[in-house]
Amino acid sequence: MQNYEIKIDKDGLWYYNGAHMFRKDIVNLLFQHLRQDEHGRYLIEMGLDCCYLDVEDTAYIVIAVYKTRHPQTGREQIEILLNDDSCEILNLDTLRVGKENVLYCRVKGNTFDARFSRKAYYQMADFIEHEEGKNGFYVKLNEDQYNIYDDPASQINGGSNA
Repeated sequence: MQNYEIKIDKDGLWYYNGAHMFRKDIVNLLFQHLRQDEHGRYLIEMGLDCCYLDVEDTAYIVIAVYKTRHPQTGREQIEILLNDDSCEILNLDTLRVGKENVLYCRVKGNTFDARFSRKAYYQMADFIEHEEGKNGFYVKLNEDQYNIYDDPASQINGGSNA
């Protein structure tokens, strides 16, 4: 088992040698250099320097969910706020349920998995529908239906590197 200097816990909190990294500016700088290798392991690449991370579940956490309207088209959309202080449109085609009924999606141009925080999960639940005997759970938006599927492996890419 490898010993990593930087760890991200399942709630998206960053630690360096066991000490909580509370400076948001430093954590956001690290987010800007966050990558995944060909095996799905998280690492920080800054120039020629590289540091692998111990990521308990995902690096990105959805911390808030908002239903908005596209400014030009007026169509409804769901925006999510991530733990790196960025906001993006939720790709509803990527919603899935993993272990312990945790909701996940893909973010950053479908590059990374993101775990919904408890608060964001309850905000998202306002938009989730279920019809017994049909299609399971889904989100209906602009007359389109987006099914929420179960992650068959219940193992999200890029989990712990250990």
